[in-house]
Amino acid sequence: MEQLLNEIRIAYIDSGINQILAGIPEGTTNAPYSMRFNQAEEYFIELGSPLLVPHLPIHHDIRTPVPAADYAAAIRDVVSQLAAALPECFSGLTYFFDPAEILKPCFYRLYKVESDVYLYLLRVDLLPKPFDADTIEAGTNDRTPAYSTRRVYLESELIPLEAVMWEAGRVKAFRIKQLISQTWIGETGKGYLVRGVWMDSDLSKFFTKLFLPAGKRVYPFYPLFCKYKTLCCMPPLLSADGRRGLIPLLHKAVQFLAPEIGRIQEVLRNAKFDESLPEFKALRDKVPESWKAPLSSYSILAYLNDREQKEYSLDHAKDTA
Repeated sequence: MEQLLNEIRIAYIDSGINQILAGIPEGTTNAPYSMRFNQAEEYFIELGSPLLVPHLPIHHDIRTPVPAADYAAAIRDVVSQLAAALPECFSGLTYFFDPAEILKPCFYRLYKVESDVYLYLLRVDLLPKPFDADTIEAGTNDRTPAYSTRRVYLESELIPLEAVMWEAGRVKAFRIKQLISQTWIGETGKGYLVRGVWMDSDLSKFFTKLFLPAGKRVYPFYPLFCKYKTLCCMPPLLSADGRRGLIPLLHKAVQFLAPEIGRIQEVLRNAKFDESLPEFKALRDKVPESWKAPLSSYSILAYLNDREQKEYSLDHAKDTA
């Protein structure tokens, strides 16, 4: 997947992997999994049985759109296991190769609401995490170790699109509907300690808090977040219903916030996000209570793992959704 400006481009689709996805039997349900965030706020699911990940190449020339045969075979193996464990997650998705992120297999599906189109993009992070993986065979400078893990790190995103570009009957690129002009604020520090300052995190808090019931806390889960210079949504439930359940919320949020984005950016250039900001309070008062229902069913519980590091368990109460 090559991203140029506001485009996500598809250079290569593996027919063998997509045959695996197309062969998922209808009505098959996911194996049990728990939804969690680690101390670094990264989202992962914990499976009941381990995923076996073979050696994968570390290096790839991003100018080469087609992966090597051994890489493709290894990814097919991983996708076969994932499709068996999480059929609801992968049913209806299409795999494509991203030459810039070879350790993150990509899957997508398009959804339409009224005249607007939304891209569902799922990335599975196969880079082994030192404390979350059991090494089966050591790696080298050129390939990752073969390992097993019950913790699968994911990026699950719904993205508003401006256009879908086709070529010879195939999707070639997605043009993102960018609502945000610039998230860079400036720099802080001196000399070697200079670092950039962005407002992405504050925008994500602003967006999510607008659509949460007052007083509800879900850190580090910010389902409405800033990425690609636009407003995106994270569906943590890995099923078609899980994705579709949050699309109406994102659609309403995009329509509601599009005229307000410029003013929100100006506020956050000069102040960190806080629920007491007058501009935030004024907008939250305009959000219908019914729009807050989809997020009211989620809750977060902090705990210490076996290494005494803080983690977070995400729960979804179906009866209140």
